[in-house]
Amino acid sequence: MNDLTLFNSLFDDFGDAYNLPSFSLKKAFYSPKVDVKEDDSNYTLEMDLPGKTDKDVKIELDRNVLTISSEAESAKEESSEDKKDKKSKDENKEKWLIKERSYTQFSRSFTVPDDVDSDNLTANVKNGVLTVVMPRHAPPSPRRIAINCA
Repeated sequence: MNDLTLFNSLFDDFGDAYNLPSFSLKKAFYSPKVDVKEDDSNYTLEMDLPGKTDKDVKIELDRNVLTISSEAESAKEESSEDKKDKKSKDENKEKWLIKERSYTQFSRSFTVPDDVDSDNLTANVKNGVLTVVMPRHAPPSPRRIAINCA
């Protein structure tokens, strides 16, 4: 174990020592990593979202602002012994030894360029990576303006 690992675990368990709500630096500052690339016809945004599906993520485009967000609460599964205890009709007393829940939320917003064709954006999630493809409009061609004589 290196010093950094010890430092991280110290802050991850900060709340337990003082009977405070659990505090985790990793969760407090969670912001998914993003890569954006462009070519002649598209901008492509890729965001790491491990464990997320298309139902867990919300994508909105309002004017030129693309917002990607997610909100989820998860609970660790009970052990098989706990499930058996719950099913027992003779005993109404429930006993939790450990019950951990986590709540994750993030929202990231990006200003998209003016040449994005906002009607034809596509998005998919595969292997924990969200990919948003933003097609570009063809650049307007110059046009000649007639001059009227008075």
